[in-house]
Amino acid sequence: MPLHVPPAPAPALRSVLTALSSPTAVREARTPALLRSQGPATPELPLPVHVLDRLTAEGVSATRLAGWRFLIRCGDRAVAAADTMLTPDGWAFSHFFEGPYITSTELALRQAETMPQAYQPRLLSVPSLYMLTLWLHGDSTADAAAGHPAATDLLVPLAPAPPGIAAHRPHRVDELLPVLTHRATPPRLLGSPA
Repeated sequence: MPLHVPPAPAPALRSVLTALSSPTAVREARTPALLRSQGPATPELPLPVHVLDRLTAEGVSATRLAGWRFLIRCGDRAVAAADTMLTPDGWAFSHFFEGPYITSTELALRQAETMPQAYQPRLLSVPSLYMLTLWLHGDSTADAAAGHPAATDLLVPLAPAPPGIAAHRPHRVDELLPVLTHRATPPRLLGSPA
């Protein structure tokens, strides 16, 4: 079933298009693949990036929207990504980048398109574990800028995933959350020996 990719805010898209048309922004981006690309670069597949700041034994705390990420396509492949952020003046371009999460995101999206249920794709960052997941939200008509992962939503860890967590394997939130919570909880220290 097709994914229901939410539309990005128009100012976020405009800020990325402006940055792509700026030789200075592209040159200073430190993204060799974008600099070497031939032909026009186009922003595609806008995904809201949510951050999960705290994992608790009680479950997922609400996420916060950190920005929108666009894959930058040149020809037949994505060569970079562009992040936007919300400022007091509205949505603004943040930066271009490249690396393993670009191809990993594309792969996870292709896998998700073959699933029988319709999902709204989002990205969920778990900074305490240095982890990024494709969050497949079960309510494909929901406001992409709000909410938190429901127990039946799917999380697909992107490569590179933390040790012991398989990349590109979909997990229900209620199954993966206990693993993430255990990983993010610092060990309790016992008193020092006498």
